[in-house]
Parts: sequence; structure tokens; C-alpha cells
Amino acid sequence: MNERLLIALLTAINFTQMCDFVVMMPLGPQLTKAFAIAPSQFAVAVSAYTFSSAVAAVLGAFLIDRFERKRALIAVYVGFIIATLACALAPDFPLLVLARCAAGAFGGLLGALIMAIIADVVPYARRGAAMGVVMSAFALASVVGVPFGVWIAGWLGWHATFIAIAAVATATLAAVALTMTRLTGHLVTERRPAQAAVVAVLRAPRAWLAFAFTASLVCAGFLVIPFIAIYLSRNLGVSDTELGFVYLCGGALALITSPLIGRLADRYGKHRVFTIMAVIAMGPTLALTHLPPLALPAILAVTTAFIVCGSGRFVPAMALISATVPPQLRGTFMSLNSATQSAASGAAVVVAGLVIGPTGAQAPLQHYGTLGWMSCAAALLALILVRRLERAPVGTAGPAGLAAEV
Repeated sequence: MNERLLIALLTAINFTQMCDFVVMMPLGPQLTKAFAIAPSQFAVAVSAYTFSSAVAAVLGAFLIDRFERKRALIAVYVGFIIATLACALAPDFPLLVLARCAAGAFGGLLGALIMAIIADVVPYARRGAAMGVVMSAFALASVVGVPFGVWIAGWLGWHATFIAIAAVATATLAAVALTMTRLTGHLVTERRPAQAAVVAVLRAPRAWLAFAFTASLVCAGFLVIPFIAIYLSRNLGVSDTELGFVYLCGGALALITSPLIGRLADRYGKHRVFTIMAVIAMGPTLALTHLPPLALPAILAVTTAFIVCGSGRFVPAMALISATVPPQLRGTFMSLNSATQSAASGAAVVVAGLVIGPTGAQAPLQHYGTLGWMSCAAALLALILVRRLERAPVGTAGPAGLAAEV
């Protein structure tokens, strides 16, 4: 099929999955009111998605190559849509958490399938650009999905946000079913067992450094991000409508700055640019987590700087991580790294909820400033690990030796 059409379809799927993930956090103020839960309990709902996504990503490394791509994609996407509708219809908090677990599992499998399809169809010379387009769905979700999701929730209630995501996903599913051709090339190509690639990656010391680097960087973000909306709402008096502008402004500027940061990383060195961005990001992190009541423009300036710097450090970081193992192992490694990212984000949310502690349904957040300092400590750990990652050899046997294991 037409390559551009396929990339557009995969981007649309990734967009709906990213919306489903990121919109949960700005809905925090409404959900804590609706279910009369504390922020620490809300953290459970957020981390449930990421933990189940991590498990699914690991399983996907072993299973997704056994099925025809289109059929697998449609089956998993249908499950994702049903799980998202279950979130909208959840009558109580325990069922919402269960629905989020299901959505996270299907979301994790979707991510693995999307990357596998790109690797199957797009030649290596154009694969980086293709992945860049598909991964831009995260920024697009921040610019379009989250603000509109928050505004829909403010107008019709939080249920309506998940219904809207499911509706867009259903339309995307119809387009996939009607226009995408069957993809069976991976079924006729002779392959060694997937377990061999997993073992080869896990035996590479540099891969473990990359996993630790990823975990520390994700923790630096997710110790703070899940509670931004609740903090702004309860502590600073930002309304649900105004919360939409927080994500709109930050996401829109990040769409502009992220490619620029990528070009700077290519020109001046990925390690150098990451170091600069990681250090700069500590300023907005501490400013946001210690922010006093201010006018909305001042709040938007701080939150926008936090989003731009936080996303900006990920650009050179992902480029560094992608070179961890030889191309023959990259797909398996990226699946395992995705699982690491999901697990680390879930763990960070749980820890953040414990630090904040029990809080009344409408009481201001406590100890958010502590989370800011913990985030900076995680970022410092990432700075230490990235130096070791850059200097570490690819493997004791080198790229060829690692590749030979699969």
C-alpha cells in the first residue's frame, strides 16, 4: 500500500493512544472530585496504565511476530477502544482502575505493533523519518487532544472525554480496515526465535546502562507531571478551562522547539545538548513545584518552560539510546526500553503519591516542592549515567558479536 497513507494511519492510531494516556493527568481535579479520592489514590489509576503497558510491551516482544500485522493491529485496536469506553462507563474508582489496566495493556501492544509495521514496510534509509512522524503523535496529543479533552470534560463531564477518544479511534479503525493491506512478509522470512534476541540484549552491559538512564530520565518527569493539574487547580486556583491552555501553550511551543533541539544535537553532539537541556530543565521544575498563586500568564510561562525543557531533553536522549545496540537487535531493545519507560513512569507516580500522602478530596497538595527536588535528583542521576553510556562499549564482542547471537 501507499507508504504515506500507512504512516498517516499509524500516526492516527498512535495519536488516539497517546490522548488516552496523557489526558488522564489533566483530568485529575475532576476525577478526584467525582470519586472523592485523594491524590495518592489517583496516582494508582495513572500508574495502573503504565504498569500494564510495560507488561504488554514485554509480552509483545515474544508474540507480535506470530500474527499477520493487519489482523493483529485491528484486534488489539478493538480491545483498546472497548477498554477506553469502559473507562468512560466506570461507575466507581476500582472499576476505573481496572479499565485503565486494560487500556494500558492494549496501548502497550499497539506501540509494539506500530514500531514493527514501520520496520517491516519502511526501508531503513527512510525509517527514522517515518518513526519521527509517528512519534510526533505525542506532541500532537498535547497540543490538540489534551486541551480539547479538558474542555470537553469541563462542558460535558469527564466521561465525555473518553467517549470522544473512543469515537475518534473507531473512525480510525474503519479507515485501517478499509485501506490497509495485509502484511505477511515477516511470516515468510526465516527468523530465529525471539527469545534469542531478548537474551542477546539482556547480556549487553550497555543495554542495562541505557535502561537505567531511561528509568532515571522518566522518573525525573513523572515525579512531577501527573500532579500538575491537581496542584494548579487546588493550590493556585486555576480553573478547568484554564488548564486546557496550560497544555495547549506548552505542547504548541514544544512542537516548534523539539525539531530545533534535534538539529542542535546533530550539529553539536547529542551528549552535550542533552546535558545542557537536563540542567536547564531543573529551573522550571523547581519553579513549577514551588509556584505561589500568580496571574494566569505568569503560570503559563512557568508551565510552558517546564513542558518545553522536559520534552527537549528527551530528544537527544532518545537519539543516544537508539545507538545502544546494533541494528539487528534494535527492535527488541526498543521494545524492552519501552517497557522500562512504562514501568519507571508507573513507579514514579506511585512514589509521588506516597510523598504527597493522604489529602482531602479538595485540600491543597502537600510536599509538591519535595517532588521537585526529587525530580532534580533523578535528572542528576541521568546526567551521570549518560556519561557512562557514551563511554561504554557496545558489547564485549562488539556489534558483530552481539548480532551473531540472533
